[in-house]
Amino acid sequence: MKFLDQAKVYVRSGDGGAGSVSFRREKFIEFGGPDGGDGGRGGDVWIEAVAGLNTLIDYRYQQHFKAKTGTHGMGRNRNGAKGADVTLKVPAGTQVFAEDNETLLFDLTEIGERHRIAAGGNGGFGNAYFKSSVNQAPRHANPGLAGEELTIWLRLKLIADAGLVGLPNAGKSTFLAAVTRARPKIADYPFTTLHPGLGVAKVDDGEFVIADIPGLIEGAHEGVGIGDRFLGHVERTSILLHLVSAMEGDVAQAFRTVHRELEAYGHGLAEKPTIVALSQVDTVSGEERDEKLAVLAEAAGVRPLALSSVSGEGMTDALRRMRAEIAGLNPPPGPADAAVLRKDDDAASNGGEEFDRGRGA
Repeated sequence: MKFLDQAKVYVRSGDGGAGSVSFRREKFIEFGGPDGGDGGRGGDVWIEAVAGLNTLIDYRYQQHFKAKTGTHGMGRNRNGAKGADVTLKVPAGTQVFAEDNETLLFDLTEIGERHRIAAGGNGGFGNAYFKSSVNQAPRHANPGLAGEELTIWLRLKLIADAGLVGLPNAGKSTFLAAVTRARPKIADYPFTTLHPGLGVAKVDDGEFVIADIPGLIEGAHEGVGIGDRFLGHVERTSILLHLVSAMEGDVAQAFRTVHRELEAYGHGLAEKPTIVALSQVDTVSGEERDEKLAVLAEAAGVRPLALSSVSGEGMTDALRRMRAEIAGLNPPPGPADAAVLRKDDDAASNGGEEFDRGRGA
């Protein structure tokens, strides 16, 4: 399925139906009086978060949505029927913005959450409504009120428990494929992952959702590479897994590059609890692996995990640590000094000296 996380949509609620001008006509009743019914309300436009969707691709092909007009009133005091509503179905995690693409109207975070975007116009009164002691036979009725018309932006931020971040080719998609049933594209060239992916990981007696986003490079917050537009998909996560490839020549610089991009993006990403891990350790010798683990530990301020999606080394430990953070549990036993990275209020990205180890093993 193709992925789309932003769409511009035009919506219009239905106009109200017109009231009826009608008079009672029956045998032997000379002056039956007015019996024109009221018009029906126009249909509303709703938006609803539904299960089974993780993209806004449907709104690439249809951007205009209009609810039905209310039925006009009729004689014999018959009121018009309400116009049919229109419901925009979106994935949970969709935000609705006004036309300026900045004013947040709704944030649909739960399946079944539903909001009215545009209310239908009220139906007009029929002439029976205007009958009075001084006007026994009114010959006028109201037209229905016009519906609301507006332009909105839909912006999807995937709802996941944990997020994967790192440079391109850090092994994020391989990790996701190894611990979930997701099947992301995997290749040995940068930016293999062009769109976010989701997978459900199971460990012990629990499960949680992991989001994989395209790799970050220096200057991503300024639009370099794919940019940082997909970072919004890990904003809602409880914890990040920051993967640094053992094949990097300078693992400390690789760590700092991604961390700086998280800080530049803002929205609290750089302050999220983070597990730092040296990935793809099966590709280097034992001596080089130990050396890079030490360098990465100094840069991050915590002892990183060693991961291999090929051999499975460290994978279960990483999943258990993520689940413990998500569920608010004590971290599981693991490598000495391994911890979740937590940033102090006044910490700076200066190599990790001001980072707090948080809950260690």
